[in-house]
Amino acid sequence: MDQECRRRLTVRPCHADNFEPAARETIQYIEEKRLPQMPVRLDGREQAARDRSLNDFPKIHHSQYTVSLVKILGIETSCDETAAAVVEDGKRLLSSVVASSMDLHVPYGGVVPEIAARSHIEVILPVIHQALDEAACTWDDIDAIAVTYGAGLGGSLLVGVMTARTLAIALNKPLYAINHVEGHVYANFLTETVLPGYTLRAAPPQFPMLAIIVSGGHSQLALFRDHFDYTLLGQTQDDAIGEAFDKVAKMLGLPYPGGPSVEKAAQAGKPIYTLPKAKMPGYDFSFSGIKTAVLRLAQAEIGESYDFPSTKLPERLSEAQKANIAASFQRVAIETIVDKANRACEEFQPKSVVIAGGVAASAELRRQLTEALLLPIEFPDLKLCTDNGAMIATLGGFKAMRNQPAADPYSLAVEPDLSM
Repeated sequence: MDQECRRRLTVRPCHADNFEPAARETIQYIEEKRLPQMPVRLDGREQAARDRSLNDFPKIHHSQYTVSLVKILGIETSCDETAAAVVEDGKRLLSSVVASSMDLHVPYGGVVPEIAARSHIEVILPVIHQALDEAACTWDDIDAIAVTYGAGLGGSLLVGVMTARTLAIALNKPLYAINHVEGHVYANFLTETVLPGYTLRAAPPQFPMLAIIVSGGHSQLALFRDHFDYTLLGQTQDDAIGEAFDKVAKMLGLPYPGGPSVEKAAQAGKPIYTLPKAKMPGYDFSFSGIKTAVLRLAQAEIGESYDFPSTKLPERLSEAQKANIAASFQRVAIETIVDKANRACEEFQPKSVVIAGGVAASAELRRQLTEALLLPIEFPDLKLCTDNGAMIATLGGFKAMRNQPAADPYSLAVEPDLSM
């Protein structure tokens, strides 16, 4: 996605100097609200505060907590974006703050897990505080906390989950564990906002709903009959479409992330090359074959054999060749998704279709879907396609309003390989 589509911290810049004041503010609030309710040792309150463990906190039966109107704080740290947002009633976006560490990963051509996790640690509290500030909320206004616990990078997930668990315990808030992939789908349920620069759909999607989930880590089709009632129709059996874009971009010497780079290069080229589509059963996908086909095509274009190293391709390919290969790959990769989505529409007759995930920002995907599907389709705002806290807060809101069980903040663990 273009840099201007990424919401960055402006009130509190993303560096470690801002961690201490934000942490101090949170701790001060926790002490004011919680410590007077706890037993104090005879040797003084300060000693008691230092020695007290989590077991001294009274456990709250969060699963019994139900509300009809809610403000949810959503926290998202599954990959390289540290995000927080406040959403009201599962539809009204009050704030959304994203601090991306993407620039730190560009030299490596992909996300480095250790770098991502360290970045989350530096900015998680400033991000949360800015989300509360922009929503004009205090902690007393927040009804519950929702956090991504999978899928994603283990170290990155751990920062968000431990922060959310601590806040839920200390502030006595219900905690909702959110599946990252499901969260992407729920970005489509945001219909109102007080924030400038957002284009949201006029009404929520209708059920049954076909969800097309396309990102760097996932390529899936799911049929939702209602909230929390869905069937996974198919998914990639190897690489996700977003990962394929990243790797093809690297072959062509295009910058990371690959999606917008390939799309930009394709605009200067034409899809003149024939590339294969994987013939997978049912609604499953495969993108490993087309990656290899692009590699062999590029090697052939410069007159080299299959053992020519891919790292040396960019210096031998002309700009015209790169553009034409990018255009050809993009067309076929996206056709693979659109063909299966169209088949699913014909078979299951959904009332609405939504797209979700980072690749949902692709102009070519939006064009092909608009032309191929018989159903009218509304697309999420570009800022809601990549990872964000708003989608997590939205799904958390629906969980709260529909009496879904809350997580135990004393035991919630991350699940990097979590699936739908």
